[in-house]
Amino acid sequence: MSTLFVSHPCCLDHDTGPAFPERADRVRVIERTFESEIFYLLHRECAPELDYDALLHVHPESYVESIRAAAPAEGFFDLADDVVMSPGTWEALSHSVGGAVAAVDDVMRRRSKNAFVAMRPPGHHAETARAMGFCFFNLAAIAARRGQSAHGAERVAIVDFDVHHGNGTQQIFWSDPSVLYASTHQMPLYPFTGAADECGEHGTIVNAPLPENAGSRMFREAMTQKILPRVDAFCPDLIVVSAGFDAHRFDPIGGLHLEVADFTWITTQLMEIAERRAKGALVSILEGGYDLIALSRCSSAHVQTLMGG
Repeated sequence: MSTLFVSHPCCLDHDTGPAFPERADRVRVIERTFESEIFYLLHRECAPELDYDALLHVHPESYVESIRAAAPAEGFFDLADDVVMSPGTWEALSHSVGGAVAAVDDVMRRRSKNAFVAMRPPGHHAETARAMGFCFFNLAAIAARRGQSAHGAERVAIVDFDVHHGNGTQQIFWSDPSVLYASTHQMPLYPFTGAADECGEHGTIVNAPLPENAGSRMFREAMTQKILPRVDAFCPDLIVVSAGFDAHRFDPIGGLHLEVADFTWITTQLMEIAERRAKGALVSILEGGYDLIALSRCSSAHVQTLMGG
């Protein structure tokens, strides 16, 4: 089985305006990177359109319809702070949800060994009925729920190594013992959540906040000592990765100062747990990463590792 790469040209049409860090070039640079012969065996699929039922497993219909209705016919619309809509946004959102669902279906049906979904806008700041931080719909949460509702996954682990805490994912699963959410992130930093004592109603929220300039050693220690043992002990049937590459030292928004090798390392660690606990089932979804050179190198390392496992 090969690694699946899911994207769609329409995600380039989500226009956020000039000088906005979450921009179409993020996906363009990933797609150009994957044109290299190193990725010859990477299986590629275009993300299908919206799976409405899967979306409603996470977000209420009233919220979804408010997003659809807010899409402008021209120009830009500021839905919330740092949440910008353009005429192409709804279609991008539709295929982003479809791509996350398709990746889970493919991996859980053992047609692919794992998957990487490179769509935009990202999702981990989106709460049940609140858009924020570039995010509208929580793709990692949608992927987790798809594994449960369509494929019988009893437990899903979501591991988030974005430089920002995934407040939306935490909020969605705060009271759910069947989903483990585990995150390393810089603190203090937007959205100013994710303290170590935020554990959820059933102890299935695991936060390992890191200080600015933490670097490789502190990141790997947090993963090794706090995150990975909890993921392993949870015995997930599926691992979903919120793959934010803005923890890299070149990123203009974050300050954790990780190296490309750190993303290779954590990908390997998560794949080993997936092999041991989930028959290898792992779906990775792009979150942040705003320096294009760093994003290219980190996503390349991440997917090469997925392919080589």
